[in-house]
Amino acid sequence: MDERTCLELYGHPFSSYTWKAEIALCANHTPYVLRVVDGQHPEHGLCVATASPMGKFPLLVEGRRKVFEATAIIEYIAACHPGAAPLIPQDPVDAVQARMIDRVFDNYVMAPMQAIVSAHIASPQSPDGERIEAACRDLRRTYRWLEDWVSAYARPQTISLVECAAAPSLFYADWVCPLGEDFPRLAAWRAQLLRHPAVARSVEAARPFRPFFPPGAPDRD
Repeated sequence: MDERTCLELYGHPFSSYTWKAEIALCANHTPYVLRVVDGQHPEHGLCVATASPMGKFPLLVEGRRKVFEATAIIEYIAACHPGAAPLIPQDPVDAVQARMIDRVFDNYVMAPMQAIVSAHIASPQSPDGERIEAACRDLRRTYRWLEDWVSAYARPQTISLVECAAAPSLFYADWVCPLGEDFPRLAAWRAQLLRHPAVARSVEAARPFRPFFPPGAPDRD
């Protein structure tokens, strides 16, 4: 692989939104190089910091073009690097549905999950219990909705925007607010997603960083 002409993805292996972009790239068989953003690579952090208003990753770079936000990155891959995975449905109505569910996972699964993580970061010894309880209530409300939705979801044979959003969201959300036995269909879909090669790759790449998960990583997955 020639790194000079390859797509560059700036992010971190433990980042849920980096997963979201990487799952799309891997499922689509799109060559790319991961530029890890950490203390050992300050130049990577500088690139990210100046690319978007809040300086967050993931960031996709192709030549002089920079695309930030994981959903926009997936849209870019689908538009400019079509490949093995139909990331965005061709039917415009189906595409609207996929984008809608993408927002469900980002706004109503990923966001409350991150609120719980942030509570543990803010006060590791005594995290805000009310904040955590409120976020878990929001998660369980979304779980209930998704439990019904997934029963009728016509799952594609490969990966789409929906799976890219769902896999990292459900992976980490289940760690902080377990699905348990209350949402069997959603739990089964989560397990199926984690078995997909493009997702399993991200799971394994992130494994060494589990000790750094602020609420504590469970001994599973």
